[in-house]
Amino acid sequence: MYFLVLIASYIIGSVPFGYILTKKIRNADIRNYGSGNIGATNVLRVIGWKAALPVSILDVLKGVIAVLLAKAASDLPVLYLGAGLMAMIGHSFPIFLGFKGGKAVATALGALVVISGWITLIVVTLAGIIVYTSRYVSLGSIVGTISVPFLFWVFGYDPNHIIFGVGMAILVAWRHHANIGRLIRGTESKLGQKAQIDNL
Repeated sequence: MYFLVLIASYIIGSVPFGYILTKKIRNADIRNYGSGNIGATNVLRVIGWKAALPVSILDVLKGVIAVLLAKAASDLPVLYLGAGLMAMIGHSFPIFLGFKGGKAVATALGALVVISGWITLIVVTLAGIIVYTSRYVSLGSIVGTISVPFLFWVFGYDPNHIIFGVGMAILVAWRHHANIGRLIRGTESKLGQKAQIDNL
């Protein structure tokens, strides 16, 4: 039963909403434009907020649904924490797109909302401040997720939560390795920069 919950969480995370909505709205493959990522940030740069907003909401809901599904099956923290992580892995390596997906930030946020509302509020505030001051969404995402295991530790959560936070931070940082390189070189795209699909 627990194994099935984890598999279901991965499949939920694998649904590529950025790819699906971009195909539906512009009949274009989002992977061929901008950064090539299927996440809401790239959709925002390529198409605009009217497409990016639903993509962001749906990607967040993947994390929410995965954790709620696990909680309905069992009250074991290790199961719902594992389900949240599996949804993130599904988003990053979706079975429906040849295991080439997004960076899992929105899905991680959705999982975190259900796991700890207070931690989520702190993380979103911290990430928001960084994005507002630097205009780098990637930097805010990386710092925000890296703060999660430290916040779990500071607020006295059990080791399972801290391990989950470490896993989240490692996955998001790893998926942002190209962004980290561009940040170091000073070539990373800032919030508001466009990469529109030509003639669409």
